[in-house]
Amino acid sequence: MHTIAVMGAGKIGEAVISGLLRSGWPVDRLVATERWQERADELTARYGIRMLSNAAAVEAADVILISVKPQDAGILMAEIGPIMPTGKLVVTLCAGLPISFFEKFLPTGTPVVRVMTNTPAVVEQAMTAISAGPHATGEHLAIAEEMFAPLGRTIRLPESQQDAVTALSGSGPAYFFFLVEAMTDAGILLGLPRQVAHDLIVQTAIGSAVMLRDSGEHPVKLREAVTSPAGTTISAIRELENHGVRAALLAALEAARDRAREIADQST
Repeated sequence: MHTIAVMGAGKIGEAVISGLLRSGWPVDRLVATERWQERADELTARYGIRMLSNAAAVEAADVILISVKPQDAGILMAEIGPIMPTGKLVVTLCAGLPISFFEKFLPTGTPVVRVMTNTPAVVEQAMTAISAGPHATGEHLAIAEEMFAPLGRTIRLPESQQDAVTALSGSGPAYFFFLVEAMTDAGILLGLPRQVAHDLIVQTAIGSAVMLRDSGEHPVKLREAVTSPAGTTISAIRELENHGVRAALLAALEAARDRAREIADQST
């Protein structure tokens, strides 16, 4: 069994730790790093995990999970790259940073797997996309899938599609939270108490998502089933179309994709 080092135990890093432990991964096969001592002590108390220095974590593990913020990745890789032994698997969670960025710091031939997950990982409902670098094999991809399977669903994609994944599902939860926020305000405008509006919308969102996942129906067909002729729903949809909501979503996702590409360009 592999020993995994989680380099940067923030929200997603902690979600990986928690998910692995719930799936039966031995705690003595997990180590982590965290720059803030108070946070490190909290994680040790919560999970019993060993918190090490960056150098010690690299030495102790054979799978190195990079889960720091993209802007901190260069500093971390400059520190651990020169001491990275050959043959270790590097898995990166850094949004926007291509595999080539990490290969600059690593020994030639180091396998790198790029991963984009999202914050529903904390409730085991993540969508995780996994891409192999030039030196990563099917076995390396299987290791990454084993790491992220406890957090939700996984899918394999070529790295060329990762910026689109970042825009669609990586940032996706924020779009849904934004929509729920706006619909809650609308419920208040219509005379509902805030908590009532919130509960109505959240449960409607959950039910709609389950229908989409389990029915196998196209979203257009499911929407049409709610949209009666000359009814309330079609009146609302007309207003959404009049206000360009569909076009705004397309533009928003393109903007997120372009920003991911900018991050990659700035890293080179």
